[in-house]
Amino acid sequence: MQWLRSALFTLLFYLGTLVYVLGVFAVSPFGRGPVRAVVHGWSDYHHWLVHYLLGIRWQIDGTIPPGPYLIAIKHQAVVETVECLRLADTPVVVMKRELTQIPLFGWVTLRYGVIGVHRDAGASALREMMALGKRAIADGRPVVIFPEGTRMPVGETPELKPGFAGLYRALGLPVVPVALDSGRLWGRSLVKRRGTIHVRVGEVIPPGLKRAEIEARVHAAINALELAPQPRA
Repeated sequence: MQWLRSALFTLLFYLGTLVYVLGVFAVSPFGRGPVRAVVHGWSDYHHWLVHYLLGIRWQIDGTIPPGPYLIAIKHQAVVETVECLRLADTPVVVMKRELTQIPLFGWVTLRYGVIGVHRDAGASALREMMALGKRAIADGRPVVIFPEGTRMPVGETPELKPGFAGLYRALGLPVVPVALDSGRLWGRSLVKRRGTIHVRVGEVIPPGLKRAEIEARVHAAINALELAPQPRA
C-alpha cells in the first residue's frame, strides 16, 4: 500500500503546487504579504500530505529563534526543502539556480525571496549569494542554507561547501545548525516509508569565528544524528 500512497502523494502534491503557483500570480499585485501567505499555505499543504497520506511525522527537538540568523540544515531529502518554510520564520532559502528557472514555479520562488546559486560560477556566484543574503537580513529574514550543497545518502558526512563559510563571514550572523534524518524514510525512489523524521536544533553558534572553527562546529552539529545510534522509524 505504501507505493500507492507515495504515487498519490506525488500526484496531489504537483497538482496542488500548480494551484498555489497560480494563487501567487493572482495575489502578486497586492504586495509581498499575500505572496508569502500563499507560499506558506503551500508548505502547510505539503506538510499535511506528508503526515496524513504518507504517514510521516516530525519530532523536533529545539526551536529556531525568530529574526536574522544563518540556518544551516543537513540535507538528505527533498522533504526538508519545503518543510524549512515551517521550521523558520519566512526564511530566504539558498537553492540551486535551476529551480528558479522552472517556468511559473521559478518566478514564484523569486517573488517570495530565495537565493539562486549557480554552482559552477565560482567567485561570481559567491558574490551574488552574499549580496542577496545581505538584502534578506536587511528585511529581517533568516537565511537557510544546506551547507553540504546537495542531498547526501544516510551515513555520509562530507566536508561543507566553501560557500557556507563565505556567506557566514559576509553576513556576520550567528548560525543555527539543524540535524535531521529524513533520508531513512525519504530516499530518491518514488516509494516513501512511514515513520518519524527526527530534527535536532543545535546551539546557536556566534558570528566572527575563523573558517576552520565554524566549519568544524557546524559539521558536527548538523551530523549529530548521523553520529548517534539510529532511531527506529
